[in-house]
Amino acid sequence: MTQSMKDLQECVATMRDGSKSFFAASRILPQRVRDPATALYAFCRITDDVADAVDAEPDAIPKLRERLDRIYQGTPDDIAADRALSIVVKEFDLPISLPLALIEGYEWDTQFKTYDSLEDLLDYCARVAGTVGAMMCVIMDRRESETLARACELGLAMQLTNIARDVGEDAANGRIYLPLNWLREAGLDPQVWLQKPEFNDQVASVIARLLKHADTLYSRAEDGISDLPWDCRPAIQAARLIYAEIGREVEKLNLDSISTRAYVPSKRKVVLLAEAFTAISKIFSKQHQVDADKAIQYLVDAVIEIPHDKRFDGTTHDHLLWFVDLMERQERRRNTPTHGRALQ
Repeated sequence: MTQSMKDLQECVATMRDGSKSFFAASRILPQRVRDPATALYAFCRITDDVADAVDAEPDAIPKLRERLDRIYQGTPDDIAADRALSIVVKEFDLPISLPLALIEGYEWDTQFKTYDSLEDLLDYCARVAGTVGAMMCVIMDRRESETLARACELGLAMQLTNIARDVGEDAANGRIYLPLNWLREAGLDPQVWLQKPEFNDQVASVIARLLKHADTLYSRAEDGISDLPWDCRPAIQAARLIYAEIGREVEKLNLDSISTRAYVPSKRKVVLLAEAFTAISKIFSKQHQVDADKAIQYLVDAVIEIPHDKRFDGTTHDHLLWFVDLMERQERRRNTPTHGRALQ
């Protein structure tokens, strides 16, 4: 077994142990995308753990940036995730500004930064989750601005769901991600509540409000799925459905994510995975013609500003998939009105 294969196996184990939802969705990605996606996830997870550690060193973030520099220089540290990401970076011309933005989000975590408004919170979500959407687009060979915007917004939606689910867990660690202005509007003093986090109607209303905005972004993100390679659509749709379902589970708990932690039962995930396959053929008509959220526009720009010379060297079967995909994309462009679609 080659070193790269061993590294990939370690990355798979990291994903399996770190996120059941991502792991389930990733299993139905085609291998050409699944392998680099697994490397991306492993690096994101491991570096997040480094930054999130209670006893994190003061220079943890600068060290992560130096570590990323070595990855991009082709001299990664002796760590499976770093070696795997180094291959992805070279293969897909992954803009370094994307993982750098991710690390900036981690830096905000180490600073216990809080967010006054939804717009401020989305700036954070863009860094820790919108970046992942952009990087996934890159490894799926999609660099069109609107597709990138919808992918980044899917990341925003997922992170908002995470925040709504983990309010109690975050509070126990001295963190609060809910928009402070929303808490004040609901009649709560954020710092007083953080000292003694308890579930009540006021915090429930804020969680409901956050999930509502996440649902808006999930709906917008669905439009971008039809722009992805056809054999990647079920996996991304599955991730979208499973994460949105976490919000439904929070609602079933009467929005109490303080004393409990919602999760999607395995049987329900299987149903959603099946639904992702049956629904995918219906995702062709664009329901929303909207500009990118301003929080993620710079991520979109970072990708489209870097040209990528894609050298196709797949099998005959892959060539056929590529040809069918190309025809579908051209057909959608012919049938899509151009007015109101440009990103500002």
